[in-house]
Amino acid sequence: MKNDELNIVDTELNSPLKRLDSANSTNEIPPPNPERMLALLTSAKPTERMLAARAFCEIEDPRSIPLLIELLQDICPLIRVSTTYALGRNTDASAVEPLIELLAEDLNGYVRKGIVWALGNSKDSRALQPLIKALKTDISAVRLWAASGLAQIAPLEYESIIAAIPPLIQGLRRDATAAVRSNCGWAIGQLCRELPSNVVYATAIDALIESLVEDEDLGVKDDARSAILKVGDARGLQTIEELELEGLI
Repeated sequence: MKNDELNIVDTELNSPLKRLDSANSTNEIPPPNPERMLALLTSAKPTERMLAARAFCEIEDPRSIPLLIELLQDICPLIRVSTTYALGRNTDASAVEPLIELLAEDLNGYVRKGIVWALGNSKDSRALQPLIKALKTDISAVRLWAASGLAQIAPLEYESIIAAIPPLIQGLRRDATAAVRSNCGWAIGQLCRELPSNVVYATAIDALIESLVEDEDLGVKDDARSAILKVGDARGLQTIEELELEGLI
């Protein structure tokens, strides 16, 4: 069973993606050497494989992709984590199925979190159903990124948007974790911008308005408000104006 429940704050602080963002914000350290890192991806030493996988979270080199796909099966979960983020940076259609297979079987929550991030970046429609399942059933840190991933993948096809909206609405209304609800609200706002004014669109706007009015978390309220403003829905804008006049937001 996937019983390794993670704390969202802890996972965010300890993800390779966070370290990558920090590294990119300062230009003091030169990027790793691609040729050396490619060689280390197949090293017999786990520490060297980990170093190389982390390097490709920063380096984009298509030659790394087949080697990174092989590392998804590494026995060390820390290597698998770094590899998923590396494949999120070095996206390729050939990595999508291996990532989906690993998402279904890996018991490590950190690994699954990296997988859903990579699948979102893949912008591949094959990842739609796995991300929906993750949003419905996985731990909070994985649900958080699954919601964001759906906003990246679903706009590829109208049918995908229609499939993604209901689980995102359910997450916005019912998820126990405020950060997940916020990401669901943001994702719904992104997808509504791609929809015509139909029943699905109206239901999604209803959910955003409901969260704006009823959610107890101020962050969720704010994200619902931002989503409505970006969509520019007249009914939603009127609700925001009324709530502001009453001093409720």
